[in-house]
Parts: sequence; C-alpha cells; structure tokens
Amino acid sequence: MNPFVFLIDILLQLYATALLIRVILQWAGADFYNPVSQFIVKITNPPVKPMRKIIPGFFGIDMATLVLAILVIAVKVMVVYQTLNPVVISLLAIGQVLMLTLSVFLYSIIIQAILSWVNPDPYNPAVSLLNSLTSPILKHFRNLLPPMGGMDLSPMIAIIAIMFVQYSVRYLFMNVFGINL
Repeated sequence: MNPFVFLIDILLQLYATALLIRVILQWAGADFYNPVSQFIVKITNPPVKPMRKIIPGFFGIDMATLVLAILVIAVKVMVVYQTLNPVVISLLAIGQVLMLTLSVFLYSIIIQAILSWVNPDPYNPAVSLLNSLTSPILKHFRNLLPPMGGMDLSPMIAIIAIMFVQYSVRYLFMNVFGINL
C-alpha cells in the first residue's frame, strides 16, 4: 500500500471515530462538560456546525454528525479502494461506519472491564465517560443475567454479542454484496 494512502486512511478513520464517539456520547446522554467530551466536541465542531444548519437531529441522534462520519468514511473508501462507483462507495461507507460504531462500543467495554480490576478513581473524567458510554449497552445485559454473587458477567456477554454482530455484518456484506469489510 502506498504510504500516503495509508496515512490518509488512518487520519480519516480517526476523525470518523471521533465523530461517531460524539454521536454515541450525545445518544447516551454523557456529560458534555467532561474534559474528554470537550476535546471531542472541539475537534469535531468546525464541520459539524454548518452541517447542523442543513441536517436536523432525529429522535435524539445528531444526524448531521452521523452523516458527516459517513461522508468521511466515503472519502476514505474512494482513496483506499480507488473507486468512484457510488454503489460500492455507499455500501462500504455504511458498512464501515456500522463496524466502527460496534468497535467503539467493544473497545469501550473491554477498557472499562480492565479498569474495573484495578479500581480506578470514579471521578476521573475518562472513567466517568466510559461509564456513560457503556451503560446504555450493559444495562440490557445486566437485566438479562441473574445476580452472580458480586461478579458482573454482563461485559463478557456484551463483548460476545457485539463480536457476533460484527461477524454477522461482515458475513452479510461478503455473501450478499460481495464486499469485504
């Protein structure tokens, strides 16, 4: 792979991740006065503000930021796959945004589970943000599992479920559309 294509790929992927984290934090109702949230808002605000004038929110989801994340990934797809086919670009962009969103949840749950072993400071901004980000997902799994004597197995079940969905999406895209995510 061309090193410049690699660099563009990484930079666009990181920016799309920041945009998706912003969407997820708004959806989860996270504290936007948190320093980490403020960082995400500041790096994503320049393109999001004009987009919000065009694209309104929908059921508490910041659609302008989500559309921008899809557009960023679409540009990445055009550069990396060197294609201008709108169908391929659209399918890959939507699939990769879905996979990236699942990855954000997956890694957040993994990091939170590892941090729970060392008993971090609950007032740490990153820990509080991780709790805000993962609680909407984990609460459903906690409701499914009976109390286990102080052991919380919901992160493990959530990780397995998210990985199952990721594999299912990859399988769908490969076998239905013939596209490898």
